[in-house]
Amino acid sequence: MSLPHAVFLQRVADEPATSPEVRLGQGAFLALRFVDLLAGDREPPAPDVFRYQWAATERYCGELSCEGTEAAHLSGIVNATGEAHRNDQIRLIAPALLAYALYLEQDAHLQEAEDVLETLTRVGGERLASTDAIATWLRLGRVRRMQASFDRANVAYVEGGRLASVRGDGTAVLLSRIGQCNVLYFRGNLADAEHAWRAVLADAEVAGVRRAQAEAEHGLGTVLFRRGQSHEGAPHLWRAFELYEDDASQLRALNDLGLLLLSLGDVSGAEHALMEVVRRERVQDNLANAKIELLHCASFRRDRVSFERWRERVAEHLESAAPNVRADYHLKVGIGFARFGNYRRADDELRQAIEIAVAHGLHEMTFRIERFRGGLHDCKALEHVEGTAAESFTPTEALREVSASLAALSR
Repeated sequence: MSLPHAVFLQRVADEPATSPEVRLGQGAFLALRFVDLLAGDREPPAPDVFRYQWAATERYCGELSCEGTEAAHLSGIVNATGEAHRNDQIRLIAPALLAYALYLEQDAHLQEAEDVLETLTRVGGERLASTDAIATWLRLGRVRRMQASFDRANVAYVEGGRLASVRGDGTAVLLSRIGQCNVLYFRGNLADAEHAWRAVLADAEVAGVRRAQAEAEHGLGTVLFRRGQSHEGAPHLWRAFELYEDDASQLRALNDLGLLLLSLGDVSGAEHALMEVVRRERVQDNLANAKIELLHCASFRRDRVSFERWRERVAEHLESAAPNVRADYHLKVGIGFARFGNYRRADDELRQAIEIAVAHGLHEMTFRIERFRGGLHDCKALEHVEGTAAESFTPTEALREVSASLAALSR
């Protein structure tokens, strides 16, 4: 869209004209246009013009005050912009814009979050505090990566790492490398991703950066799982859960651990992990992931009633979910229908999964979906593709400890 911040006006097309969402979208558009007045590459506005736009934007956003959290973010942005202009301190806008972008990301409004972050980099530029600039670029990398815009995500991660290196911020340098590892992983370059994760983990342990250690353990556990080494990956994911200090990250690790244990045939352990996520999770994409995996557990156990119940519950989140989540949903539903003998519906679901994965460059997921499609009409072949590890692997002591820890956690 050529008009700056027009992504927020898209809500007009998606919602009834009288919807609070539409009015909030219009408020966001006005608030960000107000922020644009501070851009360094444009003529400073005349004092009267600035005061007029400040008053008009403040009035409109003030009328939204009863609309909850997003309205409060918009009012905060307007106030911060006014103070930044009054004190000639552009850095004053950063906390409000970063907070709003995080809110939008957690509510799965990824394009809108990207617009807010790009506004901060463009308007603030070199005038931002270095810590805010680093945080903005790293967050922008994450939001782009979640939209499967991998090249642009990598650009943002690299820029965040460059700024961190200049500042001498070793922790942020590690976070930049972690972002680049995630890009490798989601592009399907698993061998390079594993190598990069091991390097990050080693450096994080030497530096004693707990957060980076947790992220590296998580990434390594996940990539080992995808490379068919689930028995080695499980302890890494449990270690990530133990190292993380915030609920959201702990639940991401549990979700991935549940998926891994299911691949090994430990349905009970998987369900312990995933039900803990459903009980505690508030972020929509993560909650959708957990429900998708519980759907998968149900079809694994050939429990058609639970399968349909979880399928209905996942539908609550699907429309606004990230591409990888939507592709995974159709993959797991397709597998479920195949397990229940409905091959026509299974093929329809797998076709949708491939279309989403190809459209968004999710190469590793495309490969997985095609494997299942190839064995769809041969039940034995399908079970072989999805269940080889479960049939051939005997749990190690480390895996037994992980399963026991999950059972204790659920109690």
